[in-house]
Amino acid sequence: MTHTFPSSEHGSTPFAIGDCALMTIATGVRAQNLREFREGLLKVPESSLHHHFWGRLLSPRFDEPEYSNDFASWAYRGLGEKALAERLSAVDFIEFEDTEAIRQRLVDVVEHTLDAKEHVPWARPDTAFHFLHGKLVVFQTGTQIPDPSELASALAHMGTGSIYYHFIDARRRTPDHCDDFCRWLDACGPEYEELKTKLQGLDPFFSSLKEIRRMLIETVAGHSAAPADSERPAPGPQTSTTRCAG
Repeated sequence: MTHTFPSSEHGSTPFAIGDCALMTIATGVRAQNLREFREGLLKVPESSLHHHFWGRLLSPRFDEPEYSNDFASWAYRGLGEKALAERLSAVDFIEFEDTEAIRQRLVDVVEHTLDAKEHVPWARPDTAFHFLHGKLVVFQTGTQIPDPSELASALAHMGTGSIYYHFIDARRRTPDHCDDFCRWLDACGPEYEELKTKLQGLDPFFSSLKEIRRMLIETVAGHSAAPADSERPAPGPQTSTTRCAG
C-alpha cells in the first residue's frame, strides 16, 4: 500500500519522490602500486571518482568504514599507508567546484607521498585497487509531497535510496549543484528561503544515509515544527529507468 500525504492547501507543485539502486561496473583500470594508482586517477572518467566517494553510501556494508572514501580505505588496507589514507580521507568532495578539481587534489596528495618515498608502495596481488563506476536504476515511487509543511513527515518515510537520489545525486546532475529538496522549496515561495539555506548548509560527506536523513528531518522539523513520524510504509508501484551515476 502506497503512503499518501494530505492534499496541498497552498497551491505549490507536489514533490514526486523517487528511489534508486546502484549497479556497480568495472572500468578495466586497476592499480597494484601507488604509481599505478596515480595513473589510474588521471585516466578514469569522472563517474569513477564520484562512485568511489559516494557509491559507498548505497553499497551494503557490515562494518562502519574508517575512512570517508574508497581511495583512502585502499591506501590503508591495501598499501599500509596510514598517513596517506588520512590525507585522502580529508578530501571533502563538496568543497570543490567540479570533479576535475577533485581529481587534481587526489593526484597532488598521491604525488606528495611518492616524492617522499624511496620505494613505491605496493599492495599484495589480492588487494589491487579496481577502479569502478556505477549506474543508478531510478524508480518512481508513486508518492508525492503536496506541500513543504509535510516535508519532515515525508522524509521520515523515505528509504535511503530516495535520500541518496534527491540529496546526493541531484547535486551531480544539476548545473548549480542544488539538491532536489532545495530546488522544490525555492519554487514554493520566498517564505522557505531560510529553510533552503539551512539545508544547503548541511555537509553529508562524512555521514551515512540514515544519518543524513536524520539531519534533514531535524532541520526541516525545527524550522516548521512539523511532526517527524519514523514509521516507514511498504513501497508503492514503481517504474524504473537506468542512467549513469557519475
